[in-house]
Amino acid sequence: MTALPDAFNQTLSQLLGDDWRTDATALEAHAQDNSWRHALPQGVALPSTREQVQAIVRACREHAVPLVGRGAGTGTTGAAVPTAGGVVVSFARMNRIVAIRAGDRCAVVEPGVLNGDLQQALMPHGLFWPPDPSSADICSIGGNLACNAGGPRAVKYGTSRDNVLGLVAVTGTGELIHCGGAYTKDATGFDLTHLIVGSEGTLALIVEATLKLAPRPRAQAGLRVLYRDAAAAAAAVSRVMVQPVTPTMLEFMDARSLELLRRNGAQVPDAGAMLLIEADGDDDTLPYLLNALAQAAEGDGMLELDVATDGSARDRLWAARRALSPALKSIAPGKINEDVVVPVSRIPELVEGVQRLSADARLPIVTFGHAGNGNLHVNILYHPDDADENARAHAALPQVFALALGLGGTLSGEHGIGLAKRDFMAQAFSPSTLDAMRAIKQALDPDGILNPGKVLPPPSAPQ
Repeated sequence: MTALPDAFNQTLSQLLGDDWRTDATALEAHAQDNSWRHALPQGVALPSTREQVQAIVRACREHAVPLVGRGAGTGTTGAAVPTAGGVVVSFARMNRIVAIRAGDRCAVVEPGVLNGDLQQALMPHGLFWPPDPSSADICSIGGNLACNAGGPRAVKYGTSRDNVLGLVAVTGTGELIHCGGAYTKDATGFDLTHLIVGSEGTLALIVEATLKLAPRPRAQAGLRVLYRDAAAAAAAVSRVMVQPVTPTMLEFMDARSLELLRRNGAQVPDAGAMLLIEADGDDDTLPYLLNALAQAAEGDGMLELDVATDGSARDRLWAARRALSPALKSIAPGKINEDVVVPVSRIPELVEGVQRLSADARLPIVTFGHAGNGNLHVNILYHPDDADENARAHAALPQVFALALGLGGTLSGEHGIGLAKRDFMAQAFSPSTLDAMRAIKQALDPDGILNPGKVLPPPSAPQ
């Protein structure tokens, strides 16, 4: 990897002062995300304004230096890892909540604002921003938008893409583009807002976002429903999703998940699968909503149904779900966590197929996640220092993707593609579809400097 040109270093130093970092501490701090992939950048830029972002991009383009946009680094696919070296553009300094427009039910924010901080700022207004990934307290809005983050509430409120109204972004040529705005209806030109959301910084760098807000519900209640097996639970998911009341959350846990929770001290009865269902509304309507969801959840294979209406009971209900990811480490230190999506009706086949893969690979695979969207997290557990287990775990991963695609699903619902799933895109899309995506990339980033090597496989990849 060649050193950064002296003229480039001088330009960035003059532009950013002490916020242009090339010291070893800064480079190491920006070398990985939560995928634990690691690659050192050659410099770290911490802009404070959109004009600085434009200048950084133009300098990178002039000197053919790759750059990677970075939020809080909580992503799991390697999308923020600077595998080509170059510059990491950290948005930590661009963390202003520009405006909360309660009357328009929107907020205007810079990309470095943390999801948790925004939620706190919105509370006095009786509003919230719906995306709630597991890292919500510490992840950034820019990162949420870059990978189209979701979370449990997505079944009712949608993902990040469904909750953004407009963007200001810097393309790979350093040009500033404005798309969308503080309105919910727009039939004007191409929808660049929703194209950029989920593109993982490969098309443009988001420097401002207008977010769609929702009223904070007055009341919430939850159900815990146990089933004989995964097939019975999945059939219940279909019944829940076909009736008029949309749950706020609808989470699935397989038998291995429940066994793991019991092993770690949670009071979870023995069952083949469990659903956690939540509804929100007001004090008058919530009982009717909850009753409709409970009736839909009942059916063949149901073993037990518990209702939690007060706050402490709901907290206990969801504590089991939140405890799952940390508890996985008690099985094995290594984890490959991929979030695949299938049509809701195909969830039983997905779970059954994963169980077969687990037996064939002789490794524990734990499945849980957002059943209402058909978005399940498949966790392959192994010991990285065991060469045979390591090989078997990574050999099972393509089979998980092939299983999901074979069931009419897709590679990711909320984690994104990054590096982890890039080479499987040729299985998910036809050559002509991938060519159309590459043409869009070429139009917005003609020199290919924005997050190179991510999302799209090379044209020469096997089709």
